[in-house]
Amino acid sequence: MSTRVKICGLTRIGDVGAAVDAGADALGFVFYDPSPRAVTIEQAKVLARNVPAFVSVVGLFVNPSEAFVREVLDRVPLDLLQFHGDETAEFCNRFGRRWIKAVRVREAGQIERAMREYRQASGLLIDAWDPDRYGGTGHSFNWDLIPSERPLPLILAGGLSSANVADAVEKVKPWAVDVSGGVEKAKGIKDIEKISDFVKEAHRA
Repeated sequence: MSTRVKICGLTRIGDVGAAVDAGADALGFVFYDPSPRAVTIEQAKVLARNVPAFVSVVGLFVNPSEAFVREVLDRVPLDLLQFHGDETAEFCNRFGRRWIKAVRVREAGQIERAMREYRQASGLLIDAWDPDRYGGTGHSFNWDLIPSERPLPLILAGGLSSANVADAVEKVKPWAVDVSGGVEKAKGIKDIEKISDFVKEAHRA
């Protein structure tokens, strides 16, 4: 089975096209103003129009208000919600849409607890812990903390690039991998060659 690939933090139409052409399964748009990869609702509407059928459009939120999530859903055709903050399972379930929950890993047992707490999620995204940032850190974490028993599909993020994604897939055997900074030439500005190399390496493994 081929590992799925999500390219996150897209801000330009050309980068959307590059990710689609490379074979990405999902594209992520960040609705979190402090992020250097944030897009407005209007920007996201334009970007989403350039995503063809059978490629998922994912909206990333960090501790949003319910009203803001609903406003985005009313105006942007999202296929999946990604909650990357401290949202409760009850909050994530409010929108009648499939969702995944991100967990910033820093201790043993944390992933197992999250899989129980967010058991209604469509997947659990595991990322590196940073006390100041909710994802997009460019750092990896100790993959030995990842359990082999996984009641939810596991999405691996954190410090991935074409140089290490094949190794990550071999060791962790995730359902999918998620990359942002590892395919950029500047924050929010993707590198077409890096995207292509990343997808090829993820699929090669």
